[in-house]
Amino acid sequence: MARKKMAFSVWLVLFLAIVASPQGYKGKGRFSGVVSDEGGKALEGVKIRLFCVRGQSGFETVTDKEGVWRANYVRGGTWNLDFEKPGYMPKKLSAEVNEYDKNKPIEVRLQKIEGLAVTEELKAELAKGNALFDGGKYDEAILAYQNIIAANPDAYIIYKNIGNCYFQMQKYAEAEEAYQKILEKDPQNAEVMLLIGNCNANRGENEKAMAWYNKIEFEKITDPMVLYNIGSTFYSQSKLDQALKYYRRALELQPDFLDAVYQLGLVNLAMNSSAEAIAAFENYLKYDADSERAGQVKNFLEFLKKK
Repeated sequence: MARKKMAFSVWLVLFLAIVASPQGYKGKGRFSGVVSDEGGKALEGVKIRLFCVRGQSGFETVTDKEGVWRANYVRGGTWNLDFEKPGYMPKKLSAEVNEYDKNKPIEVRLQKIEGLAVTEELKAELAKGNALFDGGKYDEAILAYQNIIAANPDAYIIYKNIGNCYFQMQKYAEAEEAYQKILEKDPQNAEVMLLIGNCNANRGENEKAMAWYNKIEFEKITDPMVLYNIGSTFYSQSKLDQALKYYRRALELQPDFLDAVYQLGLVNLAMNSSAEAIAAFENYLKYDADSERAGQVKNFLEFLKKK
């Protein structure tokens, strides 16, 4: 701009014209994602609003029967995404998009709301609470979530958001109390049992944590993320056989779950199961060959094949 000595006023007009363009989000990048319910079932017809912060414009798309959505030929930078489907709690998040590299698919799970009318007011209040949570203002977020429940008693699932705030504040007793509110309505909620187990684990009460984890019937867990999280808890406790079991099950349900593929390789590496580690890491590179983590995987493979 300065090198060409363009008049500032002319440059400003051109710049604003670009930013204000209804297709200011256009570029060379691509990113995508998948939306499912809490049980891991793909959700078709989820509306996603995508807004490019740099381009100050965006567009809408919907998920297909596999729960997949795609955004092609877009600019890099920060994107705001809103997910909505009747009967489910809306979700808002931000994602950083690399315009010139491969972007990891965004995995989103929507919470089903039974008997609750998801009004525009409720969505606005939830977005407010989520923004406070994302900004680390946990006390204010808790108040916002409590206001939602006070006005909408059927929205008991919001206690999970409250519990997550306390968890981030390392107030594990308060977090567990909030999570227990959900079990009063939904006693078989595996994700909440996992969260309560994590509260105990973070307090150093490993036996209590394992008691909660063991309440979750392995065969009935159909959510790859829950399986992955339990496996990761076992991995952090060096219980490698158990971690292996959960990672494998997660991948049976979602073969392209890259975090689980990577962790499966690490577990086998730690167990000196070279052939299995090589298989896992080579499988990882089928999905991701260019990222920073892919570079680590290649180093692991080079090491293992020299043994």
